[in-house]
Amino acid sequence: MSLLFKHLRVHQIFGANTDVGKTILTSALVRASALKNNNVFYLKPVSTGPLDSADDKHVKRFGGRAAHRIRTECLFQYDEPISPHLAAQTKGAAPPPSDETLVNAIAGYISRSAKGASLEAPGHIYIETAGGVHSPTLSGTTQVEAYRPLFLPTILIGDSKLGGISTTIASYEALLLRGYIIDAVLLFNDSYYRNNEYLHAYFAERGIQVAAVPPPPPLSADTLANRLATEQYYDTLVPAAKRGADDGAVGISDIVDHLDVCHTRRLDELASMPRRTLDTVWWPFVQHGLMVDDSDVTVIDSAHSDFFSIHRAPATSSPVPRTGTSILSPEFDGSASWWTQTFGHASTALTLAAARASGRYGHVMFPQATHLPALHLAERLVKEGPGKGWAARAFISDNGSTGMEVAIKMALRAFTMRRRGEEQVIRKIKRGEKEVFGVLGLKGSYHGDTIGAMDACEESGVYTCEWHDAKGYWFDPPIVAMRNGEAVISVPAALAGQSTEKVVKVESVSWTYDVARRLDSELASVYRNYITDTLGSLSTNQDVPTLAALVLEPLVLGAGGMIFVDPLFQRILIDVVRSGGIIGLPSLGPDSWSGLPVVFDEVFVGLYRLGLESTGPLLGVLPDISVNAKILTGGLVPLAVTLASEAVFDAFLGTGKGGALLHGHSYTAHAVGCEVAGETMRIVDRLKESEGWNEAKGMWGAHPTTQEDASKVWSFWDPGFVESVSRMAEVEEVMTLGCVLAVKIKDNGGGYVSHSAQEVFGKLKDCVGSMDDMGSVAPGGAPYGIHFRTLGNVAYFMTSLNTKGDVIRSVEDRIWRTLMNRQAK
Repeated sequence: MSLLFKHLRVHQIFGANTDVGKTILTSALVRASALKNNNVFYLKPVSTGPLDSADDKHVKRFGGRAAHRIRTECLFQYDEPISPHLAAQTKGAAPPPSDETLVNAIAGYISRSAKGASLEAPGHIYIETAGGVHSPTLSGTTQVEAYRPLFLPTILIGDSKLGGISTTIASYEALLLRGYIIDAVLLFNDSYYRNNEYLHAYFAERGIQVAAVPPPPPLSADTLANRLATEQYYDTLVPAAKRGADDGAVGISDIVDHLDVCHTRRLDELASMPRRTLDTVWWPFVQHGLMVDDSDVTVIDSAHSDFFSIHRAPATSSPVPRTGTSILSPEFDGSASWWTQTFGHASTALTLAAARASGRYGHVMFPQATHLPALHLAERLVKEGPGKGWAARAFISDNGSTGMEVAIKMALRAFTMRRRGEEQVIRKIKRGEKEVFGVLGLKGSYHGDTIGAMDACEESGVYTCEWHDAKGYWFDPPIVAMRNGEAVISVPAALAGQSTEKVVKVESVSWTYDVARRLDSELASVYRNYITDTLGSLSTNQDVPTLAALVLEPLVLGAGGMIFVDPLFQRILIDVVRSGGIIGLPSLGPDSWSGLPVVFDEVFVGLYRLGLESTGPLLGVLPDISVNAKILTGGLVPLAVTLASEAVFDAFLGTGKGGALLHGHSYTAHAVGCEVAGETMRIVDRLKESEGWNEAKGMWGAHPTTQEDASKVWSFWDPGFVESVSRMAEVEEVMTLGCVLAVKIKDNGGGYVSHSAQEVFGKLKDCVGSMDDMGSVAPGGAPYGIHFRTLGNVAYFMTSLNTKGDVIRSVEDRIWRTLMNRQAK
């Protein structure tokens, strides 16, 4: 969370190395700020070494004639002159303060300091870190990582000694890779090494102000003489203009003015962004006719872990915020940024993976070529990942919708080749003859916004356009949910053979997903008979095109309303389709598909979004084609992979170009995306064994509504919380798996076009708590709001794969209290 105030400028100071003069130059900045009539706050979060020579004491001692305006503080002080993580370990038996404790303490200090700031008495804060950018904090995390949640504008103290050019640039790049705003670089002017000359030109190309000042006088054995010399030294660090210089030199006072300009520029830009956005941007899925006020625009200034740092312009009727209130506030990313986030935002591991591939390859052509990121990813997904046991090939494309376009092309060709034979199909292709095919699927499905993916979904009036031509047939599926504290399956009226839906109570949520145990149940027979009869009647229906593929979102229909489909229904649908007796074609061998090729759209549900790497093992059947995206690259860059069986691949295998899969994009298998995906898979493999996952599975294994084998299905959301919410007066039903929580609001049939979910949960966006109580789970401990998305009468909330348990519990509490408050009214 970035703390940003109108009349309080905050900068943190990193050093390119130890012993680069960080405290000397920070003292000069503090002194210059105070001389400009600012109230100045200096914070040393962690200090090691003799207490009488501590940095905060030095800053206060040499405050000059404006010392009365300077306040100094140190949060964690150790008298051992060693690395902070070692000093904390040797201090006592208690564990060292965590990064969260350190960050919250710094944020608390900034917030307390901000209370006294005003137009008449503006303030400056300088936060001086210890050692170099990668020096460890008390917990052992490097500083550049530990301080990142605060996202404070940065001053880098460069290294003027031999090798200092390298350490300074390396430190700058380490900060840049983590998104820091670097407003200035300061260093001493060493007349022999002259690093400042090289660095001035280097940073000028990057638009960063550099100041090189004379080094301090040598230390004297005489304490009094040393203090007088130091005092005189600070007096000389005045603006170059006052010395009459005409060489463009920049002094400390100039840097203070520059930092003020940077601060004002950032404030002005944040204030102008909403209107500029409304004037130039065309958003997806937004009716711009309803977006008329600047307060309708959420400006995301930065993001880290599971939180945005946002600026939202106040509505015209809102009271003017207090001067000491940050204009930025944290907001929990409750939609995982449209289902993409895997480890939260700004993952350094993924950033470095992207840089690694970008530096090595940039983007390179892929057809008839290969590179290690793409090859490693294909091998991982085919041989060890979701394709293990059935997939033979990986087609790497741009995004989920594109991946589904590829999958549909694969399936239709496989069907036509089996039906017509290679020679006839190729002849038709050459002649431009087209045969209309359709797909079999479920109502509420969504496979992306490209035309082919849209045509594979039922006409709904929501995801449509003038070219949309729905081709196929879609079953109305039975739905799994929690209602009034009980697990139920809602069977549609047509399927149940009655005028209204039938609600069937079941043993538990976990029991519902034990598909193998349910295959011989009475409900299984109902499903099988209904599907068989329906497909039989479709075969003679002239209004339905020839069905050439079964296309499913397994387990959960995402954009269609977070519909948790009864897995038994999907399993039996696949079994019936593959039987070949009612629809489609027989198998040509044990490794070939039969009936219709089966496509799993796992763009949303795959790679552990639902707690499962792939849905096939739970359903007890494997697809012929599947698509993965979203989680695949951790939310950093777009990429999709379409996996296919050997039999599907063989449908395109031949000697003529016309028979090949003629589909591709300029950025097919781009190396950056493939490298990031590979890194994502490696991190996920570690997370599967993590304490957080084991705790979540333990909750599910112990609760009455879910107790069974938690290795099959489980969720990061507490089953007790889910049961409690399902009993709320305004809630029709609630359901969860893995990262996903969906709450359906009672709205008398409004459904997808309803605003009921938004009305019920709208208050969640408000920051709850006081800045005086910096004790929340958000970065810096500040009060936070919750960003969430609605699908008509359904509100959904989503975690990352590594969201901390205390964050989820806090969000659960906010959801529960919101519903309770409405119930009380």
